[in-house]
Amino acid sequence: MPARHLRWTAATALILGLLVIAYTYSKYRVAPRLTFPKLQVTDALGAKVTLKPRPGRPLVVVFYASWCHDCARELPKLHAAWATNLNQVDVALITDEDMGTMLQYRNHHKYPFAFYTLSESFDTYGIHAIPTTYVLNAQGEIIFSKVGDVDWQSRDLMDKITDGVKMIPIKTPAGDFKVWTKRFGDNPKIKILLLHGGPALTHEYMECFEKFFLEEGFEFYQYDQLGSHFSDQPNDDSLWTVSRFVEEVEQVRQAIGADKKNFYLLGNSWGGILAMEYALKYQKNLKGLIVSNMMASAPEYGRYANEVLAKQMPQAVLAEIRAIEAKKYFDNPRYMQLLMPHFYHQHICRLKEWPDGLNRAMKNVNAHIYTLVQGPSEFGIGGRLTNWDIKHRLREISVPTLMIGAKYDTMDPRAMEEQSRLVQKGRYLYCPNGSHLSMWDDQEIFMNGVIQFIKDVDSGK
Repeated sequence: MPARHLRWTAATALILGLLVIAYTYSKYRVAPRLTFPKLQVTDALGAKVTLKPRPGRPLVVVFYASWCHDCARELPKLHAAWATNLNQVDVALITDEDMGTMLQYRNHHKYPFAFYTLSESFDTYGIHAIPTTYVLNAQGEIIFSKVGDVDWQSRDLMDKITDGVKMIPIKTPAGDFKVWTKRFGDNPKIKILLLHGGPALTHEYMECFEKFFLEEGFEFYQYDQLGSHFSDQPNDDSLWTVSRFVEEVEQVRQAIGADKKNFYLLGNSWGGILAMEYALKYQKNLKGLIVSNMMASAPEYGRYANEVLAKQMPQAVLAEIRAIEAKKYFDNPRYMQLLMPHFYHQHICRLKEWPDGLNRAMKNVNAHIYTLVQGPSEFGIGGRLTNWDIKHRLREISVPTLMIGAKYDTMDPRAMEEQSRLVQKGRYLYCPNGSHLSMWDDQEIFMNGVIQFIKDVDSGK
């Protein structure tokens, strides 16, 4: 055969070989598109179940085998990631081996995951190589799939799986617990931690920050404090003190990797109390402080509520409210029927229709903690905060600070302006159409002012 023909034959063989390799790779290295709601598996108790995510929780599914060396390397990495970043995610390990082999493998490795068997072989489902991994969001949609090893240390993958949510471990005198956080954005120069009010409301009413802060490229964190709906809720009243909450915020700061070069605290209402108290102890870790609609003296707030806000109500309404409070009938439905139009819609949020996030936060409040710390009456502060007053200490705060007041707020806007002068590097933002939640009912002025303050501090102005 001529040399030319030999060269063409060799080239043709090489091309065919590459095509075979490419086909084999595509067949065995690309995860098939499975329909998980129809995937029937058998659990460790022998019961037939349909594999799907639990409500509100993503699901990681790994197809493995006890004899698979790649699986033996992959599963410990998944376990380590789950322990640190994915503990709000469920994990299911599926094998096509028999029940006995599956149980032996589970008992030997002691992974805290759900184990299942398939009655058919993996080939039946188009799975020709293992480990094969799928990630389903809480709605059951596949958002990630891969054959072979997965980079479980990838921040992008973790965010994709968790949607930025992380349960941060917190140490307290009463034991170890976890608090819910959710990260938005990625900016090493600006990290903002949002502190919700209450105490024991939720982050949900602060969802309005997400659109504005994302547009500015800020990195920020929604956060449910301990005892709130999305975090652990231990039944121990010794935990609900200002000083204990301050230590919690410091642990969260460490967990999100923020420091004096980039860390901003933004607290609203009770969150403002927490922010000011944190600054008094840990301002060495702060770059900027934002106190939204919170006076630094509970007694002064009480006087303002009684001498100013109460007198703005129709006197018949006020008399009925006072009568209910005198009898301590705070659970009387009539109490909220009176407060909602005459107080909440006048001084908490003046929007005709309350935002969904605010309604959810009100629904999810931990009423026990709220009443214990804030007190049952909406006129002033009672409970453990009755005598709380740090106004005389504001001069100790040296980090750039923005105080926010509003015309219709439950807090005296003149007091908020005064506080901006008492701190060493203070500014004042006034919301002429706003109330206690002026981030909602005077949103343009509020957000523009907050964003400008953060930008100025970041640039050293």
